[in-house]
Amino acid sequence: MTTVETDNDHHTVVVIGGGNAGLSVAGRLRRYGVTNVVVVEPRDQHLYQPMFSHVAGGTAPASIAVRPQSSVMPRGVGLIKDRAVDVLPDSGVVELASGNRLSFDHLVVCPGIQKDWHRVPGLADAMDTPFAASHYEFDLARKASRLLRDLRRGTVIFTQPAGAATCAGAAQKPMYLACDYWRATGRLKDIRVVLLVPDEAVFGIQMIDQELRRKILEYGIELRTKTELLEVDSTNQTVVVGRPGGGAARLSYDVLHVVPPQSAPDWLKHTALPAAGTREGFVEVDPETLRHVRFPNVWSLGDAAATSNSKSGGALRKQTTALAKNLTAVLAGKEPSKKYDGYSVCPFTVSRSTVVFAEFDDRYRQKPTIPFWKGLARERRLTWVFDRHILPWVYWHLILQGRA
Repeated sequence: MTTVETDNDHHTVVVIGGGNAGLSVAGRLRRYGVTNVVVVEPRDQHLYQPMFSHVAGGTAPASIAVRPQSSVMPRGVGLIKDRAVDVLPDSGVVELASGNRLSFDHLVVCPGIQKDWHRVPGLADAMDTPFAASHYEFDLARKASRLLRDLRRGTVIFTQPAGAATCAGAAQKPMYLACDYWRATGRLKDIRVVLLVPDEAVFGIQMIDQELRRKILEYGIELRTKTELLEVDSTNQTVVVGRPGGGAARLSYDVLHVVPPQSAPDWLKHTALPAAGTREGFVEVDPETLRHVRFPNVWSLGDAAATSNSKSGGALRKQTTALAKNLTAVLAGKEPSKKYDGYSVCPFTVSRSTVVFAEFDDRYRQKPTIPFWKGLARERRLTWVFDRHILPWVYWHLILQGRA
């Protein structure tokens, strides 16, 4: 690993973002023989976000979800500890917060997604109170763990946002973990659990919906479909829920667990990379090749890309392979031919020992990794072991190196 601090540096490939997408694609590019690959990332720590659900639900310590950024860099990939603030694709330049500029032959844009706390009135203020949390931020996940563990009675509201979000179904995971814990400790009968989802179905695939609704009924969860969080009054511990422009209701809460609305980072929205007129600001790419539709030396994947799939870390395994092979082909003077098939995955932790493993494509059709075995989506202990114990090891040792 190297750190670059020069004012004018040229690189074969510059990768914006040192999360799962950035490191795994950089690692694959190095494995495919591409040299002079650097990653631009401002954070000192690398976070394994899928573990945040377990942290909030009390089934994992927070310490196993974080490692020093320098310790997880793929071999042979440089690290520039800085933050991108603009991209000039016609000039082949990335501008950094420090004032430095990087030039590139190819650029991979994957800075992740932005949590828009201020899009819901009162939500940001609520996070500063002792009664609200979210497992979509590391510190708030630890707070959620304490709130859910210590609750004895009252009303808990869990929310899932409308629109694009990273692994939106993960909003439900700490809820099931908490309900299983409350049931085991004899408290569930005294706790009203309310789940707000913006769509007509709890997920959108029949087999998955059946499994989740069975657990919702088992725990006595009050499911409100086609319902969003519209406003939070943290002083009085109430929320307004409903549809924007439609009917609304006010609910009181003792604990509020929220997944906020999301969009592309603000700096990215103001570049030339999103499609004209789009509000969410994601990078305009061919959803199969992951190459920008207007700038042939720009690529994007992960949460920041305007692909048709459901955004999730599980989608990256196939995205990184497609992008790295296509970019390598272009460097060799060939046309990109590898296609990303829209695969995504969401492991629902529906108890403290079982998982419903949802694998699907961009049209919400089941797409099991093991061909013809859709039954893997049923609630199983096997998938819990994979999600909680095997996948974290694979992530730290193989995925971030571009080997899985």
